[in-house]
Amino acid sequence: MQKSYFLSQPHQPFFILGVFNAITAMTLFALSYKGVLSLALDMRTLHSYTLIYLVFTNFFTGFLFTTFPRFNQTEVIAHRYYTILFYTLSLGSLLFYISLFFSLKLSAAAMVFLFIGNFFIVKKLYEIYTISQSGDKTDSFWILSAAIIGLFSHLLFIISLFFPALIEIAIAISFYLYLIFLAFSVGQRMIPFFSHSFAQKDKRFIKLVFISFVLKSLFNATQFIYGEIIVDLFLALYMTKEFLRWELHPFQSPSILWVLHLALAWLPLAFLLSALSLIAELFLDTSFYFLNIHLLSLGFLTTVLIGFGTRVTLGHSGQPPHGDDFATKIFLFIQFIVLARALVSFDAAFGWGIGFVFDISITLWIVLFALWGGRYFKTLVFGTHS
Repeated sequence: MQKSYFLSQPHQPFFILGVFNAITAMTLFALSYKGVLSLALDMRTLHSYTLIYLVFTNFFTGFLFTTFPRFNQTEVIAHRYYTILFYTLSLGSLLFYISLFFSLKLSAAAMVFLFIGNFFIVKKLYEIYTISQSGDKTDSFWILSAAIIGLFSHLLFIISLFFPALIEIAIAISFYLYLIFLAFSVGQRMIPFFSHSFAQKDKRFIKLVFISFVLKSLFNATQFIYGEIIVDLFLALYMTKEFLRWELHPFQSPSILWVLHLALAWLPLAFLLSALSLIAELFLDTSFYFLNIHLLSLGFLTTVLIGFGTRVTLGHSGQPPHGDDFATKIFLFIQFIVLARALVSFDAAFGWGIGFVFDISITLWIVLFALWGGRYFKTLVFGTHS
């Protein structure tokens, strides 16, 4: 029996599921925020959990199930394994959305179902790492570590439904030590390689970033603002110094590559702006409404996600991994979303009376994934070019 092209490579189904969840989750959040829907989960838990474990985790899974065996010089992941996982996460996502209209206990049950899927993702990555005969498994170690931390924070999310005091630490760990650190670990390996950078890696770099993220998570969860400011400034300066040493030459690179350079640039910039906004909050007695988190999640994470996602989609369908005019506009479009969300934070801090920008930023997010998914749908599902 001939296998479906859609399921022929692991990135294809997980990318499509990620696109579907990106649109669905944000739509439900917007309707809940506007008071149109009354859902089982509070808005912050809903927003954080869905984006972390229903959107970005699916994209990470598609990417890592495709590339992690190559990193470690092992056999590709068995078709049956990732197919069952895809069906598991798809069913889990559907059950989760349905549960939101009924009760917290049903939502918790759906989250446990998704946690089981997450467990088998991490289990496979661990198996690949342990059987690898690669001479240098340092990068793989950090990628796997981030995935394991993500599994732990997933469990914390579930427990926090019944012990709300844990939600702050669950969000902080899952965001900084899972999402951002995992994307950073992949990026610091792949982006210099794609850019033909021959700079020798500083072996302390990723270790110091990890330690900094641990401190950042702890300070963020406990609202120790002075500690956060110090860590933010250190990361901004240290990352800038290291990235400049790589000599990536973004202005001489094609769009499929400079978008990854742009994503890297957002890391130190986001931490610098985070420090400045936290200082302003102390002196002005105001709130910038999660500016620091959204600069990282949109500026760095979404930019690198779409950049890598486009590259993998093209390269693994037999097309040259080049960014055409449409892809280039998508890359730039993400930056408008970052700007729109930043304006939401400044409006919250200074009362500019432009609350409609919140609606615009959500709409732009939905449009982004609708456009990207629409553009590459045929390639991911049928293997044909748009």
